[in-house]
Amino acid sequence: MTKPFDPAMASFYPALIGCDEAGRGALCGPVVVAAVWFDPASIPQALLGALDDSKRLSAKKRDELAHEIVSAAQVSVAASSARRIDGSNIRAMTLDAMKRAVLRLELREPVRIDGIDIPPGLDLPCEAVVKGDRKVPQIAAASIIAKTCRDRLMVKLAKRHPGYLWDKNSGYGTANHLTALMQLGPTRHHRQTFEPISRHMTAHFVRIPG
Repeated sequence: MTKPFDPAMASFYPALIGCDEAGRGALCGPVVVAAVWFDPASIPQALLGALDDSKRLSAKKRDELAHEIVSAAQVSVAASSARRIDGSNIRAMTLDAMKRAVLRLELREPVRIDGIDIPPGLDLPCEAVVKGDRKVPQIAAASIIAKTCRDRLMVKLAKRHPGYLWDKNSGYGTANHLTALMQLGPTRHHRQTFEPISRHMTAHFVRIPG
């Protein structure tokens, strides 16, 4: 599989903050955002060449790269809980977490955000980049950190709520997750405003286990 970042071109990639999220489309759990700053010419070139969209990497490779990223770069993470998402909306809470993650770095550096939205109120030069995790190495690094952090959290939550198989589906709307929802009802970690949870809440879900 071709990787998007050529170490031989490292000096052509600017030093900046990359920001990406994980879990925006899940039915439960938080949306997790990572912000990562590094100078591509100054990190291990093997690491630069291995970066990619987190979805194109195996879980084992993501974990390996996450350790390397934390060692080589400045990293911060922020999240918005299911309760906050239900209290507002997923777009607003994703952007809010992005703003918090970037500000936690305490750097006055340009920012590149994966997608089409820029967090409001972020007083830094910002640009949204569609499919940025294949275009900006810092966004690729952020996607890996966000995904590994969120997956680890969902594995922990799966031990408390084993029937939903969150250690396998990460809270997304897979067939086994939807079946569990119909049988067990939602937990407090589910996003009550998301379909199909909201649509079937009254008809099918009798209780909300803790």
